[in-house]
Amino acid sequence: MSTQRLLQVLAQQIAALAAEVTPRGDAPIPQARFDAALFANRGTRLRDYLAEVEKNFAQLQSAANDSRTSQVAFLAEKLVAQTAALQRELATQALRRKNQPKEAPEADLYHKLAEHQDYERRLIAMIQDRESLLGRQTTLAAQQKLQHELAALEGRLMRCRQALARIERNIERNIERKENGF
Repeated sequence: MSTQRLLQVLAQQIAALAAEVTPRGDAPIPQARFDAALFANRGTRLRDYLAEVEKNFAQLQSAANDSRTSQVAFLAEKLVAQTAALQRELATQALRRKNQPKEAPEADLYHKLAEHQDYERRLIAMIQDRESLLGRQTTLAAQQKLQHELAALEGRLMRCRQALARIERNIERNIERKENGF
């Protein structure tokens, strides 16, 4: 088969893939599905990956026109792997949705958020209390003990804020899913 005929077949496969991706291409996927060696893209939408396939196909056509055989072979192999990966992802999306773990109800997330905000407020108050005590200490041992307590409290505060950020992301994800009809 000639190079031009192979390019035509590949173009048809990409067009068919684009037709499948287009209706669901804007729906975010919860996490990256593809190996970093396969796609440079780290997006959360299938259309981002399709755009990379189309860009690689344009590079393949250019390399074929310039008779750069080693680049043509590399790009063709990569494109075949990319299109196969996208086709597998499209075929398994319904199954993934069905098997997706149920998330905590939104009310539970808001309850957790309020709880962690209260923890944060109390930790900040404890840190401020220890800092004011530190200024009034006269012995080195007492100062060191308070500094150790402060360091532990600041570590707890950092972990609390990380948990708050995770909860807020989950709430945002739930809102985005509702808006997208999932």
